[in-house]
Amino acid sequence: MSGIDGLASQGCDSVRHIRRLVPIIALCASVTPAARAAEPVGRITGVGGIFFKSKDPKALMAWYRDVLGIKIEAWGGAAMAYNAPRHPPVVVVNAFRQTTHYMDPSTREFMIDFAVDDLSAFLDRLKAKGVAVLKRDDSDPSGSFAWIVDPDGTKIELWEPKGGPAPK
Repeated sequence: MSGIDGLASQGCDSVRHIRRLVPIIALCASVTPAARAAEPVGRITGVGGIFFKSKDPKALMAWYRDVLGIKIEAWGGAAMAYNAPRHPPVVVVNAFRQTTHYMDPSTREFMIDFAVDDLSAFLDRLKAKGVAVLKRDDSDPSGSFAWIVDPDGTKIELWEPKGGPAPK
């Protein structure tokens, strides 16, 4: 087995391999605008949104606003710009085997990964608000990670891309 199929069969280890590919994918995407322009219309151009069910959507979005600091719009959701400082140049979409434990302790079928500019400062803010940090990992070649769980039980991955905290 090779390629993405081979990576997906490896479970949690595939995450590290895929993260190593993100800078390469971003570079390829940035140097091939002419090739993209030559492609026919009628194709996916990016992620337009992430939508999920909640037993109490208003309370959950208030938690995302009050605890994570995400600006919630009048219509009830968030609009996050791709051009934010230190935002990763791509959005990674990947499927895991149904038997993966990477999203534990969540029983949800998905996980949200938010990029942060300074993981240590962000975790300090979360701890001050009573949020338990499941784990932190500073050993990944693509950056530092930590994991929390939202009030609906969705595991959230926090990622500070390699390069260190944003200048203050």
